[in-house]
Amino acid sequence: MIAKIGRGSNIIGALSYNQLKVDQENGSIIATHRIRETVNGQFTVNQLYPSFEPYLMANKRTEKPVLHISLNPNPKDSVSDEDFKKIAQDYMELMGYGDQPYVIFKHTDIERTHIHIVSICVDRYGKKLSDSYEKLRSMNACRALEQKYQLLPATEQNQKPKEVIFKPVDYKEANVKSQIASVIRHLPKYYQYQSLGAYNALLSLFNITAEQITGEIHGQSKQGLVYFAVKEKGEKVTNPFKSSLFGKQAGMDSLQNHFEQSKEKMKTAPAKEILKNSIEVAMHTTNNENDFKKQLVDQGVNTIVRRNDQGRIYGMTYIDHESRTVWNGSQLNKNLSANVFNDLWKNGGTQKVQNERQNTKTISSTASKNESSPETEKPHALFDFLDGNYSTHSIPDFGLITSLGTLLPITQGEDYEELIFANQIKKKTKRNNHHGKK
Repeated sequence: MIAKIGRGSNIIGALSYNQLKVDQENGSIIATHRIRETVNGQFTVNQLYPSFEPYLMANKRTEKPVLHISLNPNPKDSVSDEDFKKIAQDYMELMGYGDQPYVIFKHTDIERTHIHIVSICVDRYGKKLSDSYEKLRSMNACRALEQKYQLLPATEQNQKPKEVIFKPVDYKEANVKSQIASVIRHLPKYYQYQSLGAYNALLSLFNITAEQITGEIHGQSKQGLVYFAVKEKGEKVTNPFKSSLFGKQAGMDSLQNHFEQSKEKMKTAPAKEILKNSIEVAMHTTNNENDFKKQLVDQGVNTIVRRNDQGRIYGMTYIDHESRTVWNGSQLNKNLSANVFNDLWKNGGTQKVQNERQNTKTISSTASKNESSPETEKPHALFDFLDGNYSTHSIPDFGLITSLGTLLPITQGEDYEELIFANQIKKKTKRNNHHGKK
């Protein structure tokens, strides 16, 4: 079973997203906890919201008090509604949210039947409940529930004892070629991507871009690939490096083979529906691009937004670091294409959902109070290997190198031993001094 924990400030968006599934007969409410009962046992967003309102009103300084959790068993598991209910209740207890109000929704719109839990992470006195070691505790809870309810083990890519760690290229250093080599020689071993565009989206996290070149030799058309180091905004800062400098695996032929292999593997990847689900939740529970990206980073997903010179979005790419897959929005679903986000963020995102409620003044005042004294955001537990001595480039749009932290040591033209991800939580170094050097 795989658990995804999202946090936000928009309880109405979270409830509306799930209630829409119910209204469309693609879901149901299978249980509630500390939620006011109704006469007929049916619920609407208007009826659910008042049970959360006292907690939101009492909230003292938590910027994102809303919890939106999805629990995803293996598709081969046959789980009854009663077991889903017990699994959700046990999970909330194990995570320290057993006394909170929450609603358990079952979604049946995709092959992978799964449940969502909407709750609040501040108690009735407005104090935030601890989320320390949340990723580790969630993984342990899932493993315990798999055994208790005889579920199949998680299909999410298991962490190996040794994991390669990459490092973004620093063009100011002399050995740029070696730095590029240390990334592109290893990426195909760990990530699946289906096109040159997806490959470049992944490379952009490491300040690298690749360009395809064509020409004729003895009357025959030939294709090649060159690599550049770039600044964080994509500006090239080096001369091109031929792919042959880095070995066959860096060339176009090898990449085409990798694209085809990735297409086959990603056709049945369980991560696709889970990622799609996480993105849809973020669309309904955030109001702007920055919050959208940040929520997905908290779940181990980078979002690459591509815009033309007029500022219009023409491409959305998602890099899921837990399943090690790269997806274009249109591959996941037509409602995740670029045009949808142009309209969404232009119109203020899910703010329109809140405006439909008579109670928006209460919600808005709560949000304003939260924003006046926000808590410091912690990196997603996936990135707990952040090295205290490393500082990244200043990147305003959450999600690129900042989320990845420290990566591979400099290559000397040979393969290295793969470094081990640290399992313990490390404090994230402040980068304020570095930001001022640009």
